[in-house]
Amino acid sequence: MDLDGIKGVLRTFAEVEARGVSPLYEHLALQAAADDDVAGLLTSARDGEVRATLLMATAHRLVQADPIHPLSRYYPSLGGFDGVDSETWPLFRSFLLERSEKARALISARYTQTNEVRRAALLYPGVARAAREAGGKVSLLEVGCSAGLLLGLDRFGYRYQCDGGEQLTAGPAKSAVGLHCALDLAPGAVAPKLPKKLALLDRAGLDRAPVDLTDEDELAWLEACVWADQPDRIRLLRTAAAEQAKHRPRLIEGDGVADLASAAATLEGPLVVVTSHALAYFAPERRAEFVSELASLAASRPVWWVSEEFYGAGLETVLPGRSDLAGADGLATLGVVRWENGKAEAHALARTAPHGQRMTWLPL
Repeated sequence: MDLDGIKGVLRTFAEVEARGVSPLYEHLALQAAADDDVAGLLTSARDGEVRATLLMATAHRLVQADPIHPLSRYYPSLGGFDGVDSETWPLFRSFLLERSEKARALISARYTQTNEVRRAALLYPGVARAAREAGGKVSLLEVGCSAGLLLGLDRFGYRYQCDGGEQLTAGPAKSAVGLHCALDLAPGAVAPKLPKKLALLDRAGLDRAPVDLTDEDELAWLEACVWADQPDRIRLLRTAAAEQAKHRPRLIEGDGVADLASAAATLEGPLVVVTSHALAYFAPERRAEFVSELASLAASRPVWWVSEEFYGAGLETVLPGRSDLAGADGLATLGVVRWENGKAEAHALARTAPHGQRMTWLPL
């Protein structure tokens, strides 16, 4: 990607993803989009995967390694409490460019590895629906699993805050990981029925570069991928990582398309394949191939796909023509797909905020 393209990626991130969510990252990305030297660092991106989040994670990791630098006062993740001001960008720019070799080394060696634990609150209703349709225990396979934290979703506690003050609860009554999610209803929608627990036969994750949480450097990178002005997300990540250490899932290194069948073969029973903001990293033709692989799996066993993705990267392949789901509002779509006699039966369940903080349930 040329420099103009990289700047466009940074600008879109600032205006669509970070605006209203992360004042720090919105500011930094907008400034970087107008700066040849900073934007140019992303020309080193591995496999040409240019992402604003990769630049932000790289800077975050370097500040982690130098926490007494003045820039850290803008990073709540490191104890900083200053808001964006006239010094933020000059400090960020000089800090990063002074460490340009280290920055390029990280950018060329790393992928963005966001393992957002709160997305489990979005996925839980979809997995629960698949399990209900299966009529018993299911096995869970997450494609693009990163460190596999979402594979523990049956062990988390959930509290959904509805309009009018009502609350829906699910998951174990006592859980180290408690997730809160705002839940509102679109016109004509009825609140989902959520089971208190999910019964899983087995679970596994598939990722091109699984994160080993026993490696401190790997954990530090995972934390660096969390947005720096959202320290609650990092605390939750650490809590989930500590819980996962007691129930370590099987993580398989491999390609999400080419190795999908072999990964699925390691799991017994009805299969629920989960993706959460993973397909955005696939080229469009690879997304179609992924869905074809799911259909092939479904020819010999019951298969569900629980998709929490932006519509264009996920459900559009099997549920085309839904312009109501394709808005530029920064929301993704939770969907459940199953195959009957080779044909995909897809349902859009909810619109979802990318970091799991809220969802709008849709009429079925």
